Amino acid sequence: MSRAEFQPGEGRLVLAGTPIGDAQDASPALIRALGTADVIAAEDTRLLRTLLLRLGVTTDAPVVSYFEGNEASRIPGLIADLEAGKVVLVATDAGMPSVSDPGYRLVAAAIDHGITVTAVPGPSAVLTALAISGLPVDRFCFEGFLPRKPGERRRRLQGLAAEPRTMVFFEAPHRLAEFLTDAAAAFGADRPGAVCRELTKPYEQVVRGSLSELAQWAAESARGEITIVIQGAPEVSADWDDALQQVDLLLAGGTKLSAAVAEVAQVTGLRRRELYAKALAARSAEPAGDDRARGER
Repeated sequence: MSRAEFQPGEGRLVLAGTPIGDAQDASPALIRALGTADVIAAEDTRLLRTLLLRLGVTTDAPVVSYFEGNEASRIPGLIADLEAGKVVLVATDAGMPSVSDPGYRLVAAAIDHGITVTAVPGPSAVLTALAISGLPVDRFCFEGFLPRKPGERRRRLQGLAAEPRTMVFFEAPHRLAEFLTDAAAAFGADRPGAVCRELTKPYEQVVRGSLSELAQWAAESARGEITIVIQGAPEVSADWDDALQQVDLLLAGGTKLSAAVAEVAQVTGLRRRELYAKALAARSAEPAGDDRARGER
């Protein structure tokens, strides 16, 4: 359904992108949406009321809290409001709801109930950081917040070591130095990156350099809202024969085929599935009497 087809009294869910720092970045569409919504679900009701004050918006709509801790319990009531024909607006602390913020579950529930879902676009920390990072932006992936536990975070980073697209992450300032140290270990100390902090705010800062340099900087000074942009892995010339030989060496040492392929793919940057298929084909072509490194059945 297009916006032109919305009818008065028709329930719809509106995801409202709010300023990520400077309230003056609010669009006329956001101001209008805030002033006309029937219900406002806010991640932080105090911040929402502060934003309304700064924008000069008055509303009689009830403002209810809608954050990670109560998201599931709030959904039935908000769906009831939508089915009653109300316009429910979701506003998180900054940026677009659902993007590393509450919203997705309510969107999914609204769609399941046949309710129209639309959005008021607004500032994005992801796109802003990408644009000013100085790194390639033709292709990128957004990873949001990685796990807080060091072991899980390192495994996620290792899994992204061969990712060719520019990567965007969110991280808390008190974990930034550890994140960058782990990223340098997974991606290489010389991999270029940029740390963007306090975007659009008076103390906005963008620090660019290698991951090792950024980790050293973060250990000394890192505050505020953080967005990290890291260049993707360089393209590699696929040398399948050499990769298959490395797999064979690991198999000869007792490593299972899947683990051997994963390890070699990680080091070479080759696609794991393709390498696995080639390794299987090579083993199938072996003479029947060849017992070379048959590590897994």
